[in-house]
Amino acid sequence: MSAQQPPVPVAQSLRHLRWFILAGALILGVGIGVALALFRSSSPATPLSSAAAGPPVTWPAGRKLAPDFSLRNENGGPISLSQFRGRPVIVTFIDPLCRNFCPLEAKTLNRVVASFPAARRPAIVAVSTNRWADARRNLLLDKKKWNLPNDWHWAIGDPAALARVWRGYGIGVSVATKTIAGIKVRRITHTEAAYLVDPRGYQRALYLYPFRAPDVEQSLRSLTRA
Repeated sequence: MSAQQPPVPVAQSLRHLRWFILAGALILGVGIGVALALFRSSSPATPLSSAAAGPPVTWPAGRKLAPDFSLRNENGGPISLSQFRGRPVIVTFIDPLCRNFCPLEAKTLNRVVASFPAARRPAIVAVSTNRWADARRNLLLDKKKWNLPNDWHWAIGDPAALARVWRGYGIGVSVATKTIAGIKVRRITHTEAAYLVDPRGYQRALYLYPFRAPDVEQSLRSLTRA
């Protein structure tokens, strides 16, 4: 359809987005690292047409600062969103022990970063959703197995610090625990989301996996021109 759709009230658009996330969870299979949480936003957002290839939610320039945080990187050093000011950032949420959707999302984001010249590449900050998997050996193994670029930065921390970041970005994380042959096994289910943050530190778009690398690339190029 090429006809222009009438504007949708913000509250209604966010309700639609919640159903979109839940529908994605049902399609992909709840319990294997797919979206669980209902997206929450305290600022107006603009819904895009369902026929568009862009993100389901965008924010105007200068409208909503992305929540900053203070965590640790894979080398034990400090990492924060504000340290990347001046370049675009993709903030995503990854389980380091995931072996289904997280590696696929990482592969897609790798292609996005590789599409930019070295001097203009966005940073990727991957906030852990599994505090039991944050050993440095796991993070370095993922970097090797997933072929992660130098622009990929893990963000880990204590449970309270991670939970604050999840809440700030509306990320749902669910832990199901059971004991098998005396061994405790945890299954992590979490929202598969990637936020695009512009060089000034403002949220500009939200993508929910699965998404396509060319669509994310197009959004990044658009926001860096804004």
